[in-house]
Amino acid sequence: MSSSINLRDPGRPIRVGVVFMNSVTEHLDIAPFGFFSCISRGFLRQAPPNLVSGDLISQALDFEHHWVTEDGKTPARLTGNLQVVPTNSFADCPPLDIVVLGAYTAGYQVSETEKQFLRKVYTECAALICVCAGFLPVLAAGILEGKTVTAPIPMLPMMRQTASGTEWIKKRWAQDGKIWTSGSLLNGMDMMAAFGRHTWGGKGTLVDHMIQVGYWPERDVNYADITRTSRL
Repeated sequence: MSSSINLRDPGRPIRVGVVFMNSVTEHLDIAPFGFFSCISRGFLRQAPPNLVSGDLISQALDFEHHWVTEDGKTPARLTGNLQVVPTNSFADCPPLDIVVLGAYTAGYQVSETEKQFLRKVYTECAALICVCAGFLPVLAAGILEGKTVTAPIPMLPMMRQTASGTEWIKKRWAQDGKIWTSGSLLNGMDMMAAFGRHTWGGKGTLVDHMIQVGYWPERDVNYADITRTSRL
């Protein structure tokens, strides 16, 4: 069953969630998740009047935030000795509309339980957003077969050899249907800004205004602004 929600006109709170593997997640990879708060009614009701006009506030959305671990009890571990208290387990998590995944400890082997949950999440969601190496569990679950995706530049040669059923391109972010992937961790910010504009509109919208107010990066998707070039 594919998600039937229209993210532009959802008619209910949009369920957004971060799904954690049983490993240590890079905390900057999930930082782009904060984008949804900055366009939410709850946040903008408390915003200073000079931050955003009433007309733009009328475009704000309602979100439910979910932090999902396998057992729903053990805090998710992040780099920097941070922890996130989960709101849901794999068993009781409602169908998520937008899912964010970050990179975990190198060498971690995704379990069959995690793979099965990711397949379920992918079927139900409207957008699956993989930041940095957050694509790896999705790849392990077989979801990226036949898709066009990106990855951190140093990983591209290896991925082209080991996952030839997926087309690997060198970009800051890439979209193939409802799958969004990014380059390294800070390219997640570029990707989330692109996702926001793609989903909720461009110039003159609340999303566009908040991207500008928050100085979300919008760097060239092809890395044209990078002076040190790579042959990858």
